[in-house]
Amino acid sequence: MRLTTKGRYAVTAMLDLALHYEQGPITLADISQRQGISLSYLEQLFSRLRKKGLVDSTRGPGGGYRLSRHANEIAVADVITAVDEKVETTRCGGLSNCQDDQQCLTHELWSELSQQIYEFLCGISLGQLVSREGVQEVAARQSRMQKEQQVGFTPKGATTHG
Repeated sequence: MRLTTKGRYAVTAMLDLALHYEQGPITLADISQRQGISLSYLEQLFSRLRKKGLVDSTRGPGGGYRLSRHANEIAVADVITAVDEKVETTRCGGLSNCQDDQQCLTHELWSELSQQIYEFLCGISLGQLVSREGVQEVAARQSRMQKEQQVGFTPKGATTHG
């Protein structure tokens, strides 16, 4: 399957927005810190997400990004296609020229798998992911870590070097 880091990072960043929706606009720097995705890469992704109408941006102090609609209305497949990713398992990228410029023996099988994966991702919204217990646990851990870093918290038993 050809789902690169572009698609994975876009879904991760959009899920981060969905998780922090109540906090107002979220900066890309916050997403970068929580998710370990480079800020410049996020800027590229969010340019595409904004052009496709999945996020709204607010400039200036207190600015950032928000989902353009409720998380339940944004399918994972929407996010992946917004950043020009394809859910494709064929060797030929769906062009039917896999073997000597002709369709290969297993082309239909892999095409059907690609369609199944796409339909699966169409059936899962960001809102559904937000409600998953495992996602909530990871988000809580990330928020704790971010707060600890902001206040210079040193875990018990750790030492700081200065």
